Amino acid sequence: MRYALTSLSAIVLAGGLSTRMGQDKALISIAGVPLLQRVCQIAMQCTDTVYVVSPWCDRYQSFLDQSIYLIQEVPAPGAANSQTPLKGFAQGLASVESDWVLLLACDLPQLKIDVLQDWMDSLASVNQEAIALLPKNPEGWWEPLCGFYRTDCLVNLEEFLEQGGRSFQGWLKSQTVQELVLLDETMLFNCNTLEDLNQLQSSGSTISQSHKFPEVNHLGLEKM
Repeated sequence: MRYALTSLSAIVLAGGLSTRMGQDKALISIAGVPLLQRVCQIAMQCTDTVYVVSPWCDRYQSFLDQSIYLIQEVPAPGAANSQTPLKGFAQGLASVESDWVLLLACDLPQLKIDVLQDWMDSLASVNQEAIALLPKNPEGWWEPLCGFYRTDCLVNLEEFLEQGGRSFQGWLKSQTVQELVLLDETMLFNCNTLEDLNQLQSSGSTISQSHKFPEVNHLGLEKM
């Protein structure tokens, strides 16, 4: 049984500086489709409510679906260049009203909707004390940007940030997390460098393009 869409939202993080890539990863086109648009397309097949968190909202307006909400990522006062994915997640999580949120990075070109939907089936049976349902990489680290979080984890996440915490791994180390079974490691392949991009393109990997995303609504504006 699929998890009720009304109990699940999705947040896509698009706030990285892409310094190793040398260009905005979210805008990198694969088979004519920007990476951010691809990830949003997958997210929209998991839930009706999708948020994109980014400092550059205007940059992505032209190709995102009108049903997607953009949340302007705002640095803390006097904390220039201190934004981290964890802080972006906290800002996005503050707007979520569902029980669970699917968190995705914008640079995951090989996401598989059938795998995500199978994972969604596990949400109803997650241990009550677990704040997240995440896969691990072969090195044993959590993969925090491709998994599910209870939205009520925001309280202890904000406490962690207020105490100077910055990383997902540091936060998750002090939390109860339930592990997802990951059978296909290529699903978590991300494009951080030009070499990663060349590897992806040379592999001939493709993703179904079944949706078009013309424009976006900003958070707080009425959908058109």
